Amino acid sequence: MDRRSFIKHSALATAGLGLASSMPRAMNSYRRANEKLVCGVIGVNGMGFSDLEAFLNQPDTECAALCDVDENVLHKRIVDTEKIQGHKPKGFKDFRKLLEEPGIDVIIIGTPDHWHCLPFVYALQEGKHIYCEKPLANYIEEINIMERAAHRYNGVVQVGQWQRSDKHWQDAVKFIHSGKLGKIRTVRTWSYQGWMKSIPVVPDSDPPPGIDYDFWLGPAPKRPFNKNRFHFNFRWFWDYAGGLMTDWGVHIIDYGLFGMNAKAPKSVMAMGGKFAYPDDAAETPDTMQALYEFDDYTMLWDHGTGIDGGYYGRSHGVGFVGNNGTLVVDRAGWEVIPEGGNDPKMERIDLIKGDGQGLNNHMNNFIECIKDRVKSPNANIEIAANTARVCHLGNIALKCGRRLYWDANNIKFINDEEANNHLIPSYRAPWKLPLV
Repeated sequence: MDRRSFIKHSALATAGLGLASSMPRAMNSYRRANEKLVCGVIGVNGMGFSDLEAFLNQPDTECAALCDVDENVLHKRIVDTEKIQGHKPKGFKDFRKLLEEPGIDVIIIGTPDHWHCLPFVYALQEGKHIYCEKPLANYIEEINIMERAAHRYNGVVQVGQWQRSDKHWQDAVKFIHSGKLGKIRTVRTWSYQGWMKSIPVVPDSDPPPGIDYDFWLGPAPKRPFNKNRFHFNFRWFWDYAGGLMTDWGVHIIDYGLFGMNAKAPKSVMAMGGKFAYPDDAAETPDTMQALYEFDDYTMLWDHGTGIDGGYYGRSHGVGFVGNNGTLVVDRAGWEVIPEGGNDPKMERIDLIKGDGQGLNNHMNNFIECIKDRVKSPNANIEIAANTARVCHLGNIALKCGRRLYWDANNIKFINDEEANNHLIPSYRAPWKLPLV
């Protein structure tokens, strides 16, 4: 951690009100209309590579560098990227080395949640624009830091809540805002994922060859390697993520908030646990409900892994329950179910299907905002930070086991020291929480 770049990052982060921190670094941008926008990707095993594919689907783009702590993944994705663009990107195992590469305009962050904050802040300090996977971070204080950094260093930030750019989701919200549903009294948000099965217990082992496991852990607590915690299944362990609540919940709750033009709840309570698979390896709940209180309606989050039995015959979605009818939307499309039975209070709207272009639209929106800085990304830093906080509130309420009251202006719980202790991570040395 005594490398030149880390010293530079630390100096920038701790400069307080000095010149370095008060004046954003010059941002890279399209310098000429015919010049390519160049990206580097940190974390390329799962959604990081899907995001790269969406980026390279856009005109005048290329990838210069990939980074992953798993050499096996890194080498495979270098080959995959060469097939797409015709030439190989460079490969790195340390993201700080990638950030030192000249000529990179955009950083795509596809790491596990606990590894979002540090590369996000460092990349902004290096003058990059950022496409970051959701949820924004694994702790609310990390979210606060990232939001401050985005404003201070003035980068274009798009977070991977790609349903914000999916036309049928947008159309559903326009209908909700029309008022035709009447007074909306509750919003149901849910995700039942039958394909996400139980995680069998396996013994700890040595990391497979080619994996820098200590770097993968990064600021998270030191633990023996276990394949259950690595790659996709990191989602089910509190050290690295927040379970289905922050995996799917960030997508679904986001539209519950969007439809209601809402920011933060006044209070939250939650119940759940490992009811379906009590003896498996996962830590996060396989079954959970969180109830959020707003001024004149409630919002329910409900999730289950291993089964598909969601509301309205859908495994996931949002239901806006109004006096005249209920609008239901998921990734397949949206419909309106009128109240009133044989004497309906409004017209039924049969399923209007989506086109499946949400991710491509989202990346296109991100690039348009880099070209035209007057535009704001569809899932900008304020939207992403707010939604991630709301999801984490549900998890914290579950951990505390009681109703919690939230002060959105001061970003803390009201008169609840135990709950507030869940807001800030404790980073493992030598990693430090950035100061922005």
